[in-house]
Amino acid sequence: MKTILIMRHGEAIPMQANDAARNLTEKGHAEAEKMGLWLQKHFTVDALLVSPYSRALQTAQEVEKNNVFKFSETCSDIIPEGKPQIAADYLETLIATHPQCNTWLVVAHMPIVSYIVDQLSPGNMPIFNTAAIAVIQYDETSQRSEYVNINAPANI
Repeated sequence: MKTILIMRHGEAIPMQANDAARNLTEKGHAEAEKMGLWLQKHFTVDALLVSPYSRALQTAQEVEKNNVFKFSETCSDIIPEGKPQIAADYLETLIATHPQCNTWLVVAHMPIVSYIVDQLSPGNMPIFNTAAIAVIQYDETSQRSEYVNINAPANI
């Protein structure tokens, strides 16, 4: 059994012409750091898959301050307008090819984070507050997932 953690980036500056370049706000950095500490307390995160957008990369950097990853990759399939089926399939492929990694963290954006949860665990499509993390248990043998819960900075 593997654990998949799907995380939305922390609060970012308002929309601008270059969406990919939007940075985290001060609050967004604090949210990401708080969730990084929460992750450290509850999981041993082995692997990171992160969107190439600035706010997702900054969120991952805050999380990484308190966690050490055996595997890390930037993935253009998990951008806001990405295709959730492709993203979920790619994640499952990575899990299969890196058996040493038991807990995977995906840092991305709305709406794709909700759609990825639904792809992995049909019928579950949570709405993510900034820096929220959905927990999914994944059986790599049967390729079946169970949505467990979602945790947000305000609730921990």
